[in-house]
Amino acid sequence: MSDVSGRFVVAAAVVAVSLAMAAAAAHDYGEALSKSLLYFEAQRSGRLPYNQRVRWRGHSGLTDGLEQGVDLVGGYYDAGDHVKFGLPMAFTVTMLSWSVLEYGEEIAAAGELGHALHAIKWGTDYFIKAHTHPNVLWTQRPEDMTTSRHAYKVDAENPGSEVAAETAAAMAAASILFEFGDKYRGRYDESVEVVNNYYPSSSGYKDELLWAALWLHRATGRREYLDYAVDNADDFGGTGWAVSEFSWDIKYAGLQVLASKLLVEEKHLSSQQREVLEKYRSKAEYYVCSCMGRNPGGAAHNAGRTPAGLLFIRPWNNLQYVSNAAFLLTVYSDVLSSLSLPLLCPDPDAAADEAAPAAADAGEVLEFARSQADYILGTNPMATSYLVGYGEAYPRRVHHRAASSASYARDRDFIGCLQGFDSWYSAAAENPHDLVGAVVGGPNGNDVFTDHRGAYMQTEACTYNTAPMVGVFSRLMELERRRRGEDAPPSSTSPVAEDDL
Repeated sequence: MSDVSGRFVVAAAVVAVSLAMAAAAAHDYGEALSKSLLYFEAQRSGRLPYNQRVRWRGHSGLTDGLEQGVDLVGGYYDAGDHVKFGLPMAFTVTMLSWSVLEYGEEIAAAGELGHALHAIKWGTDYFIKAHTHPNVLWTQRPEDMTTSRHAYKVDAENPGSEVAAETAAAMAAASILFEFGDKYRGRYDESVEVVNNYYPSSSGYKDELLWAALWLHRATGRREYLDYAVDNADDFGGTGWAVSEFSWDIKYAGLQVLASKLLVEEKHLSSQQREVLEKYRSKAEYYVCSCMGRNPGGAAHNAGRTPAGLLFIRPWNNLQYVSNAAFLLTVYSDVLSSLSLPLLCPDPDAAADEAAPAAADAGEVLEFARSQADYILGTNPMATSYLVGYGEAYPRRVHHRAASSASYARDRDFIGCLQGFDSWYSAAAENPHDLVGAVVGGPNGNDVFTDHRGAYMQTEACTYNTAPMVGVFSRLMELERRRRGEDAPPSSTSPVAEDDL
């Protein structure tokens, strides 16, 4: 088949599936929410609790930190391997917390508040352990592990502002961590060089410092954190960076949306603070316009798309950018609604006194976020849900060591690295365990997905892919309820006892 005819066939298939998608039934966002929260139990490291629901996962990493004389047992594996990275773990907890802060009532009404709080606390308990001394934060690296469990830390001599500030954002009230990250400034991937092969910091640490300051202000109400975010807005790029992605690394769009919320929530802003926050909001609008393809200037100013309309930033784990975008657009649609303002996507070449026309309203922004969530849930050309365990068709060969090998509870034979590779990783068979609730990397730029463990750019899942979807699914549940004209349901979750947390 020629390249031209091949493209024609793909295009025709996309059109046909798009017509079918238009008539597809609405998704069950409540089911998606429940399964999303279940996923975090499959990513737990350490000694698992009595009420662990994912039974095929066992205790693991029980000697973490032993070589260094500290207790680093617990926390989350970031993806499909046995490594615990502090920066993406902290980002995951931040996004879970933000989801609950924004849409906690819906999460509670679905009976999932306890599970959400447990997921957050599993991470924060670990961060407390990792902060062993005032100016020390361990940022280290299932079942049968034969590789080194060496741990790495940042401290005054080896600073790591990104991970310290992101952990402060996750912990919020632990202001000592923020002060450490600000006082001893430096890139964490220069102090802990091993992370350059996994999670290098492309944006530096200034976005994390602003991000942490805004979260600490929200948690404590202390004005010095707001002043920090305002006074450093220009120098740290908060009001200068106009971006088309939001991730564990690049926080600018997230902090710009978070700053925009202060225009709604903060009642005592000075004229100077309001002016700076509006600058933050203008950059938040650039991000939203980019995701929706509404910025003037073409591809240089707008995020990429697949033929079927999925946001496409990078071929490796692209759905992390999609899920984060869906969350930010969901939150920003609420900001627009509260301010009774439309989305503006100004032309940078227009005259300074020329007002930008309205590009969309709050409802359209939310509907675009919904389109991305629906694509993840199966409204796509492959008719595949990229949320494992949701729907009839979903990835069965997720790139995940524990899910793709026999559970220790069923098979006590030792499985080393070579045995795991030969017997499980390389096998064409489906995983013995579904990694329910995981959002995998997703399809390529042509909406094509390969369900094979070796296609790890598409089949590996990460905690920070799923975390923002907790908020998105909760908001979409509310949207569906209102469209049906239903009153808010009573909370079906019982109070969460302190000893349960």
